[in-house]
Amino acid sequence: MENITSRSEGKEDNEEQSGSVEAEQLTPRELEDLRSRAAKADENWDRFVRLSADFDNYKKRAARERTEATRFANESLLEKLLPILDNFDMALTAAAASPAAGNDSLKTGVAMIHSQLKNVLTEAGLEEIPAANQVFDPNWHEAVSQEERADVPEGMVVKELRKGYKLQDRLVRPASVVVAKKPGK
Repeated sequence: MENITSRSEGKEDNEEQSGSVEAEQLTPRELEDLRSRAAKADENWDRFVRLSADFDNYKKRAARERTEATRFANESLLEKLLPILDNFDMALTAAAASPAAGNDSLKTGVAMIHSQLKNVLTEAGLEEIPAANQVFDPNWHEAVSQEERADVPEGMVVKELRKGYKLQDRLVRPASVVVAKKPGK
């Protein structure tokens, strides 16, 4: 590398020792070389700042994805357990409809299992989506049919066929519902 300053005796020695470099000591080639290096340094600094910002954004995104993955880790398990819960609901309905005397112990046992399973699912973060007597919301409900009703406003859920569930704020399964419509439509 070329020495970009020329040393002289006397006053110039003192100036150089104090760190000041006069422009007249530099040749045009040396001055252009310095400008080129300064431009490259600025470019490298800008690149460093952008990469640093990109890396910070990556770290934040990765942390957010990790948090969300942890939050929703049980979703597939809960989807597998939902049919069991549905079967318990149907068994309880059937047991309540049958007047047989021996059903009391069956009803009690099924009710206990149902309650226990619901508690486990609730502790895991599963929530039922309210549907009956609610305004139809396509984000949470799945309309499987419509029923003409004069006593209920149009767009209201009149019957819940299958319960819907969500995990935190994420839909696991929409509620299957029957929605009211005005007669004659």
